Amino acid sequence: MSAYDEAYRRSIERPEEFWGEAALGIQWDLAPATVHADGRWFPDGRLNTCHNAVDRHVAAGRGTQAALIYDSPVTGTTRTYTYTELLDEVSKAAGMLRDLGVETGDTVVIYMPMVPEAVVAMLACARLGAVHSVVFGGFAARELAVRIDHARPKVVLSASCGIEPTRVVAYKPLLDAALEQAEHRPGHCVILQRPESPAELTPGRDLDWAQAVGAAEPAGCVSVAATDPLYILYTSGTTGTPKGVVRDNGGHAVALHWSMSHVYGAAPGEVFWAASDVGWVVGHSYIVYGPLLAGCTTVLYEGKPVGTPDPGAFWRVVSTYGVRTLFTAPTAFRAIKKEDPSGNFAKKWDLSGLRYLFLAGERLDPDTYHWASDLLGVPVIDHWWQTETGWPIAANCVGIERLPIKPGSPTKAVPGWDVHILDNDGRDCPPGAEGAVTVKLPLPPGALPTLYRDDDRFARSYLGRYPGHYLTGDGGHLDDDGYLYVMGRIDDVINVAGHRLSTGSMEEVIAAHPDVAECAVIGVADEVKGQLPMGFVVLKAGAERGQEEMERELAALVRERIGPVAAFRRAVVVSRLPKTRSGKILRATMRDIADGNPYATPSTIEDPAALPEIARILKET
Repeated sequence: MSAYDEAYRRSIERPEEFWGEAALGIQWDLAPATVHADGRWFPDGRLNTCHNAVDRHVAAGRGTQAALIYDSPVTGTTRTYTYTELLDEVSKAAGMLRDLGVETGDTVVIYMPMVPEAVVAMLACARLGAVHSVVFGGFAARELAVRIDHARPKVVLSASCGIEPTRVVAYKPLLDAALEQAEHRPGHCVILQRPESPAELTPGRDLDWAQAVGAAEPAGCVSVAATDPLYILYTSGTTGTPKGVVRDNGGHAVALHWSMSHVYGAAPGEVFWAASDVGWVVGHSYIVYGPLLAGCTTVLYEGKPVGTPDPGAFWRVVSTYGVRTLFTAPTAFRAIKKEDPSGNFAKKWDLSGLRYLFLAGERLDPDTYHWASDLLGVPVIDHWWQTETGWPIAANCVGIERLPIKPGSPTKAVPGWDVHILDNDGRDCPPGAEGAVTVKLPLPPGALPTLYRDDDRFARSYLGRYPGHYLTGDGGHLDDDGYLYVMGRIDDVINVAGHRLSTGSMEEVIAAHPDVAECAVIGVADEVKGQLPMGFVVLKAGAERGQEEMERELAALVRERIGPVAAFRRAVVVSRLPKTRSGKILRATMRDIADGNPYATPSTIEDPAALPEIARILKET
C-alpha cells in the first residue's frame, strides 16, 4: 500500500486515532481527552490560536526568523517582521482591544486593505478569544452594513484607504455610510491612517490606530475552548440574511498545521506565499494562520499579478524573497499568460528556489496547467476546496507522496475527506459518471461546524439533500484511479434537448485554442432545446482574430471534442470576464444578462463596469 493510500485509509477508518496524532502538533492549555464527539472535534481541549501562531515560535528560539514579509508595489513599500516583532505588534493591538472592552466571545469587524495591520488585527482578536469577521476592503457601504448588523461587533478596525494600481479607494466614507445604514452601533472604530489619503475621525467614536496601539499595554493570550469560534467569514451574496461560515479554534489549528506539511510540503523556516487577500478564506488559512502555525515565513502582497508594474510582478516576489511554495488562483496565471504568453518576464528572475505552484479558486484548465508547468519547470498542483471547508478537500499531497498529475483533476481526496459522487437518488455513481460531489460525515477538523447564528440554515443548505453527507454544491466524477474531476457548480450543468452537459467540459476545449487566454461557458434559454451553450472568450495579447472567425473555429472544436450533441454555436469575444475579487467568474449573473433577466451587481465584483460591457456586446452580436 502506498504512503498516500495508507494515510487516507487510516483517516477514514480510524479518524480519532489519525486526528489525535495530528493534534500533537499543537500546544494545548488543556490537551483534549476526547478527539471527536457529537460532531465536534477536541470538545474538551483548550488552547489559544495566537499563541500557537506566534508566541510558541518565539519561545522555541525562532524569534529572529522572519514571520511576515510585506511587499506593496502600489506604495513602493516593503517591510519584514520577525516573530518577535510580530508578537510585540499583536500583543499591543490586543491590549488596545482589551482597553476598548473587547472580551472573549465578542465580535470585531476588520475592514482593511492588504497591510500588516490587517494580519495583526486578526491575531490580536485570536489572542483575546474574540471572534473576528474580516470584510473585504472596499466593499460597498450597504454590504458592510449588512455584515455589521449580523456580526454585531463591539469594535470595527479599519483604514483610511485602500490602494489600487490606478486609484486610491477611500474606506472611511464607506464605513461612515455603512454605520449610518446599520442598526447596530459598535462602541468604537479604530482607523489606520495611510498617508495616501488620511481620514477625518468622528470625535468620541473613532480612534487613530497608531495612537491607540501606542498607548496600550501588551495583552497576554486567553485560553479558549477548542469548540469556541475563532472567526466568521461571510460568503459572497447577501440577499436576505448573510451566510456567515464559522471556524472553531481547535479543529482549525490542528487541520491547518497538518496541511502545511502534508498537503503543501512546507517546512518551518521556509517562505510560503499565498497570493490572495486576507478578505477571502485563502487569506485566512494560508496568508495568516497556516504558515504561522507551521513556523513558516508568510508573504503579504499588496499588488496584482499584472500591472504592478508588469506581468513579472509575481516572479520578482518569488525571486526576491526565496519563495519555496506559491499558491494563487488560476485566474492570476491566465492574466499573466494573456499579457506575456511567451513567458519572457519570468526569464528575467531567478526562480530556482521555487519548488511547487499550487492553484485553486477556479477550475484549472489543462491549457493553463501546461503553460505554467512548461514555464516554471516545477510541479503545478491543482487543488480544490471551499470557504466552508477552510482547507483542501482534494489535492496532490506532496508532503505524503507525490502522485502522478492528471491535467484537469485536483488529484485525490485529502486524508480526512470521505469524498463521494452521488446520483439524484443518493447512490454512489460508477467511475466516469457525473453526479453531485459530497463528503460523508463527519467532516474533518477545520471544516465549518455551523453557520453563525443560523444552525437551521446550515443543516438545510449543506446536510438536507443527501442525509449523512455534506453537499459541496459542485458536480463532478471520479475516474478508475480514484482521481476527482470537479466540473463546476451543480447549476452550471446545462440541459440541451434532454442531454445534461457540463459547461466545464466545454470550457476545457475552448481554453485549448491557441489564441484564447480565458473563457467561460454558460447555458442560455432556448425555446426549442431548453438551453444552449454560449461561450465568452478573452483573446491573448497580440491575437488579431475576428468575432466570426473565432466563433466558427471554437464551434468546430467543441463539435470535434464533445460532439454535435453540445450544440455549441455562439462564442462572443470580450475584453474581460466579470469576476469577483477572488477571481471567480460570475457565470450566474452572465446567464441572467444573456437571458434578458433583471440582474443585481454582486457585492463581491471586482469591476462593476464589466457587466454592462457584457450586456452591450450581446446586443451588438
